[in-house]
Amino acid sequence: MAIRTIGLALASCALAACGAHHHHDDVEELNLAPAFLGTISATSYDGQSDDLLTAGLGASGLAGPTPAYADPARPTASELRRNAIYANYRAVLDIAANSGYGTLYGPNVDAAGSVTSGQGLVAGTEYLAYADDGSGQQNVTLMVQVPANFDPAQPCIVTATSSGSRGVYGAIGSAGEWGLKNRCAVAYSDKGSGTGLYTFDDDSVNLQNGVRATRVAAGKAASFVPVLGDNERAAYAASFPARVAFKHAHSQQNPEKDWGRMTLQAVEFAFYVLNQQYGVLARDGQHHLLRFTPRNTLTIASSISNGGGAALRAAEQDSKGLISGVAVSEPQVQPAAGPAYTVRQGAAAVSGYGKALFDYATYAALYQPCIAASPAAAGRCTSLVAKGLLAGGDLAAQQADARARLQAYGWLADSDPLQAAHAGTNVLVAVTYAYAYGKFSVTDKLCGFSFAATDASGVPVAFTAAQRASSFASQNGIVGNVIYEDAVGGAVAYPFGVSPSSHLADQSLDGFLCLRALATGVDPVSGNALAPLLAVQSARVKAGMAEVLASANLHGKPAIIVHGRSDTLIPVNFASRAYLGLNAAVEGAVSQLRYIEVLNANHFDSFTSALPANIVPLHVYLFRALDAMLAHLRNPAQALPPSQVVRTLVRSDNTTPITLLNLPALATAPPLSDAIIVKGTSVTVPD
Repeated sequence: MAIRTIGLALASCALAACGAHHHHDDVEELNLAPAFLGTISATSYDGQSDDLLTAGLGASGLAGPTPAYADPARPTASELRRNAIYANYRAVLDIAANSGYGTLYGPNVDAAGSVTSGQGLVAGTEYLAYADDGSGQQNVTLMVQVPANFDPAQPCIVTATSSGSRGVYGAIGSAGEWGLKNRCAVAYSDKGSGTGLYTFDDDSVNLQNGVRATRVAAGKAASFVPVLGDNERAAYAASFPARVAFKHAHSQQNPEKDWGRMTLQAVEFAFYVLNQQYGVLARDGQHHLLRFTPRNTLTIASSISNGGGAALRAAEQDSKGLISGVAVSEPQVQPAAGPAYTVRQGAAAVSGYGKALFDYATYAALYQPCIAASPAAAGRCTSLVAKGLLAGGDLAAQQADARARLQAYGWLADSDPLQAAHAGTNVLVAVTYAYAYGKFSVTDKLCGFSFAATDASGVPVAFTAAQRASSFASQNGIVGNVIYEDAVGGAVAYPFGVSPSSHLADQSLDGFLCLRALATGVDPVSGNALAPLLAVQSARVKAGMAEVLASANLHGKPAIIVHGRSDTLIPVNFASRAYLGLNAAVEGAVSQLRYIEVLNANHFDSFTSALPANIVPLHVYLFRALDAMLAHLRNPAQALPPSQVVRTLVRSDNTTPITLLNLPALATAPPLSDAIIVKGTSVTVPD
């Protein structure tokens, strides 16, 4: 492993402006660093002791136990990278026995889908840099991986913006793996979220490589520091011991509004390092010449979930022609209001399509905890009934009503078996995005919520030294547990919270009713106007929600969206179906968007063997979509697959291996019973 640091003169250069056209034979097109890039570090991996895809663990190591640190209190940067790759890879893929790992996907399965005898290690060079405006307040981590077998004769770039709130390795197992296997450079971004853990008790932060440092020592190199004066910081630490701040929730920048831009910056970074690595020296002996530009290099915007939404937003905002096509899975994308369109499933009109994330997340955060298989579920149901928000004479009837209300709001019946398992996830989303959209400080105690590690009773406890030290690798970007500060008896993790309004152990319902009020602008129980402070907070949140809306105008770029019909976190009605409808209304006949809806697939492939329903891995269809997009871009005569429903075959039980029999191929000419029809501004999805 060889490590080097590249100091850059921050000369501004739009790709199209750096001599994109030869006016004379003697005009040299210089490769100049984009102005947003800080210092670049470059590390080369031999593909034997360490590598780009698996950090030296290989397919077997990724499926094995968590790698140990030599000194858990002081892990090295390379150990943190290894464990971050391990954790992020496993977070988005099911690697359990019989899941398809190692046979249908995984490092040992090559680009053609053939199982090899190797471990799938990928040699190459990894480049890291911050994108920032010089203040150190943004410090978006960008990364480019260039495999050693990158093909300059058929150059390609794939974006792999992180899913969820994850760090820069968040999409390593999805778009990252596909790109590396297909000899493409991979352009990653943590999109301004990442772990970015700040702990008040020791005033420490993450650096770009994950190593911890004190806030003062880190300076502008910190991944994230809350914007607080010394007195504010000390007062909060004293009044709320063990609480933490993290970047996605508490940066006060609403990073989601910039996810498209951050993805485009990762692409520009990729062009820069490719030209540095493969371009010849200019006559001045200092710069390299442009060898790769958008004119001769294919770039596919990809990733999953939040990263998939970022890829779509990047394609919408691509004013420099950087992106050739899009292939994403289960995108968290929020279509803006626009020309009227309709969505139907079978013969029935779909109601409630195109809702905003914070709207449906706060709705789910009310009802999913009532369905969850936990002793606290009954308390949540009882309290909802008492407030007139639920009906039913016993727990079973109340839970049935909760499911019915979720369906009426836009979830499909396909999500019913998964609702209980998603309660905790939607709670994290609701609280995190309330802070993010409203650009609130960690000290604002919004709706009574904060974050901390907790003990078995839900009481906040400080992170241990080892937990802080490994946070870059072990945390998913939403750090700690949700604490309800206003619970009767004192601050406690939300499942233990007793609401002041009811004195019931209802999983802190009062706090979630407050979040719901922020989303709707009215009291969710009475329907009355909000108190002045809450009304102001709601206006702030709604302003942030408006900043993240997607136009659905892909400017004629070819695009494929893959989504699982059983998705319970990002339901198809709210995201992909609505995006398809708005795209049809905005682009019309110019549109080259295709939509693949996969039955029996949900948002979390890593749940495939753990959830109470037999579901199939959506991951396989992301790779098929990427394969189809690359083939089309290289040979436009190779048509994109038409929009369609894919009818997968579930297993009788989880002891049966998933094979290709469970996962039919994308049809080149689907029968009418499977075809998703876009006619004018009407979208019809077959049952």
